Amino acid sequence: MQGNKKIYFASDFHLGVPTYQKSREREDRIVRWLDSIRHDAHAIYLVGDIFDFWFEYSSVVPRGYVRLLGKLAELSDSGIKLIFFKGNHDMWMFDYLHKELNATIISNELILEYGGKRIYVHHGDGLGPGDGKYKLLKKFFRSPFCQWLFARIHPNLGIGIADKWSRNSRIANDQKEEFLGEEKEWLVVFSKEVLQKEHFDYFIFGHRHLPLDIKLTENSRYVNLGEWIHFNTYAVLDEFGALELKTFEG
Repeated sequence: MQGNKKIYFASDFHLGVPTYQKSREREDRIVRWLDSIRHDAHAIYLVGDIFDFWFEYSSVVPRGYVRLLGKLAELSDSGIKLIFFKGNHDMWMFDYLHKELNATIISNELILEYGGKRIYVHHGDGLGPGDGKYKLLKKFFRSPFCQWLFARIHPNLGIGIADKWSRNSRIANDQKEEFLGEEKEWLVVFSKEVLQKEHFDYFIFGHRHLPLDIKLTENSRYVNLGEWIHFNTYAVLDEFGALELKTFEG
């Protein structure tokens, strides 16, 4: 592992939609990307909504994704650290990925220091102004009682309901996002509010589905990782603290 010093960030693969074939093609592309970075990756941060739906019953997980999970297991076994963030589509991760991949599961934000830089990482859901309805739903779906109730439903029914729900999502219906301007981009607003209290060199989010790199102050940047249906974008942080938003062309 000597020389493997870069940290990679990606999010919003949304595997499972809009069709099995499209999801499989995307999964193959993600696996090629993982192969392309394994030579210098110290850690890989998957910043939420890797799956368009995920729920772990005590003995059942959703079908599919074996190529991605197999590749991640291979990378983990080679010594590369894996960090999964819960997104709004895959918030019901428990211990399966930790046990099988030795992955660290992050429920909310993570503060990271690397290369002399201080970094705030979060999927991005439920932050910033507005969206009160989702913030209330998030509290409900994250509650242990709600999770216990859902686990009482037979997996065929429970996962079937969730699959139908996910197929109504914006990403499943190919709704392309548009940049709203700095004053209306809620994660930019959130980042600027945090900066008034404490300094971060970088704010890294998913969720917004647009690859964005915005200078907040002379010494702070907001980076959104985009998604892998239209953009295939990711960020890489080197050992000197330089962060770059890139596109995978393979």
